[in-house]
Amino acid sequence: MSPTHATEKTVVLGAGLMGRLLACELARQGHSVSLFDASGPDAQGAAARVAAAMLAPLAESAVTEKSVVLMGQYALTRWPAILETLPEPVFFQQLGTLIVWHRQDAAEASRFARQLESTQQQIPTLPRAQSVDAQQISALEPALATRFAQGYFLPEEGQLDNRQLLAALLSEFERLPIDAHWHSPRELSDFQHHAGWVFDCRGLGGRADWPRLRGVRGEVIRVHAPEVTLSRPVRLIHPRYPLYIAPKPDHMFVIGATEIESEDMSPVSVRSAMELLSAAYAVHSGFAEARIIEMSAHCRPALPDNLPAIRMIGNRRVQINGLYRHGFLVAPAILDAVMELVKHDTSLLAQRLGLLVENAVTAP
Repeated sequence: MSPTHATEKTVVLGAGLMGRLLACELARQGHSVSLFDASGPDAQGAAARVAAAMLAPLAESAVTEKSVVLMGQYALTRWPAILETLPEPVFFQQLGTLIVWHRQDAAEASRFARQLESTQQQIPTLPRAQSVDAQQISALEPALATRFAQGYFLPEEGQLDNRQLLAALLSEFERLPIDAHWHSPRELSDFQHHAGWVFDCRGLGGRADWPRLRGVRGEVIRVHAPEVTLSRPVRLIHPRYPLYIAPKPDHMFVIGATEIESEDMSPVSVRSAMELLSAAYAVHSGFAEARIIEMSAHCRPALPDNLPAIRMIGNRRVQINGLYRHGFLVAPAILDAVMELVKHDTSLLAQRLGLLVENAVTAP
């Protein structure tokens, strides 16, 4: 690789979260970007459209590795700066995460607490989880008063609105040298003679060029619940179907998420819908009168270790994939690491955060 030059002609494949972020940043840095996506500008084909977009590194440490937690911690400082560059407002808040459980699931809560403690020992810069009783839960979320006797509050964790973000990035295309080609699927082989940079951000669409990728099905339900008032994401510990409820503006809530080792892209199953909605009702009875706005399912791209990776496959050819369930949590770190690679042929940020950068050309 070599350092980038102004007005360089660059190709980005895929206009999901990573593709849109990267296209905008490349264009700001002097690249003339051609963006190709198999779907349309509404991002219907992107896993990022079916997400709660929670930024909860400590909460996620129960199901992921240290590197993702570090990238999530980095994201909490980077997202505000990224959002400031966009022409439209994007809902973002950083009021922490509330973890609750029912009495019969106390053993599962103890296991979760041990995982939090282990993570905080490894990463002492993370804000410490706070054990809260019924009165403290009521102070944090009055709507949950008397419903739970114990919980954990994870300070400074946040969330944003995924669909507002995807739309704002689309609007940014109009202000930048980005030529978007919708309903135009392309393969890496289509650009084998292209002299400039080519970035493959196609998720599962890029599996032909990265065979280790697999899909992991996730399902979420969006509801409008005027009777429910929650100011921060709430997670319910449950041994069979752990639940999150992410509040969005105007009493909209995203409820999820199942995690199924399947590449089935069909609609949400009755079983999943019943489990998610019954668990949400167990958190707050006001969800009984909510209106279901949408049930969505999508398959998230994952590598065998469920960790994201950057893969160099030749001169100025870069694959970015495997964001799994952590897309919004890890995207800012991946974006900045890729830009370091473009400018300097290496990324100290990736090394510091434990983000894999693989050179597939020289790898055995």
